[in-house]
Amino acid sequence: MTQLETLLQQLEQSIARHETLNQAVSQASVGWHIEHTLLTLNGIQQVLAASDPARYRWRFSLGRLVFFTFKRIPRGRAKSPEVVLPKGPISAETLTAHLARTRAILPRLAALPAGSYFYHPYFGDLRRDQALRFLEIHTRHHVAIIADILA
Repeated sequence: MTQLETLLQQLEQSIARHETLNQAVSQASVGWHIEHTLLTLNGIQQVLAASDPARYRWRFSLGRLVFFTFKRIPRGRAKSPEVVLPKGPISAETLTAHLARTRAILPRLAALPAGSYFYHPYFGDLRRDQALRFLEIHTRHHVAIIADILA
């Protein structure tokens, strides 16, 4: 869990420059990437908490195998689900508040039953530990994009 906490610190350091945009790197601002990452973390935690481990079904997924082997997301390839796309204005205050809510759920995320799972549109059902690895890789991906925008 410390990896996610470290990544959240890096996101927090970028909040002051949330309006920064670099079209050569991304069509979205730093604030959009922060908000999207926080929405993803919070949304997956909610789905994991509400899941019924008895309904989990393992299925082979080549995409999942490649993703967890190489631990990276190619830029500009995937389309995010509507539920994790930021809506409305993004300010430093809203990002700071959202970050505080996300930090509060991290202990609950680690404490969920190991059989908790969520459905990922490309990788299928991911159990808690896979979901935590996914969240680390996903967050690191957006932290890297933010760093490139700010460079």
